[in-house]
Amino acid sequence: MRRADRLLKLVQILRRHRRPVTADAMARELEVSPRSIYRDVAGLIADGVPIQGEAGIGYVLGPGYDLPPLMFTVDEVEALLLGLSFVQKHGDAGLSRATVDARAKIATVLPNHLKPVFLDGSIGVSDYGSAPPADRIDVGVVRAAIRDRRKLHLDYGDAAEQVTARTVWPLALGYYRNARILVAWCELRGDFRHFRTDRVKDLDLLPGRYPGSRQSLLALWEAGMSRAASPSE
Repeated sequence: MRRADRLLKLVQILRRHRRPVTADAMARELEVSPRSIYRDVAGLIADGVPIQGEAGIGYVLGPGYDLPPLMFTVDEVEALLLGLSFVQKHGDAGLSRATVDARAKIATVLPNHLKPVFLDGSIGVSDYGSAPPADRIDVGVVRAAIRDRRKLHLDYGDAAEQVTARTVWPLALGYYRNARILVAWCELRGDFRHFRTDRVKDLDLLPGRYPGSRQSLLALWEAGMSRAASPSE
């Protein structure tokens, strides 16, 4: 690998992580020695790249640095194309509409040699199977509540159409081929629950924010899912 290519990959590794990345970890991924990583990091810092940290502890990329669009690889462009295609076919109405603008913006900033890969790509998402049922609510409100840690009031119907009022702490949305699933803490049940968005009859955004952090609650949910999936002794 040319040193210039390695430097770009090194910056990309740092962009992926919020926590310090050790030279040993970067050396393993780039298949070079840690000594080479130390030299590369020193060179990048000398060129003005805001890398913070030190040997033995790890390095992080500081704010205010970004790579120009021409640094996309072909694989990265095709990954964007595939993701946008999936969202356009299987996302909620707001996200599906947003893919049109996102495609136009990405195509505008791509260099000429990558435009055909993105605009005339040979990969896509199959139409096989049924689309998710139509929602009665604006799922964009749910996404906003997740971002802002806002509580939601739901009138939720189960498979038998029995409706219950729920106050929930929305944590994540899962987009599946035949359904969209809201992961939330349910105050009524005192536990994590999964709600199909097409079964929500009505929805209100409540003024209060739920306590704690979304990340810590998601970690608890994931731990519970892992225990449930583990075979019993």
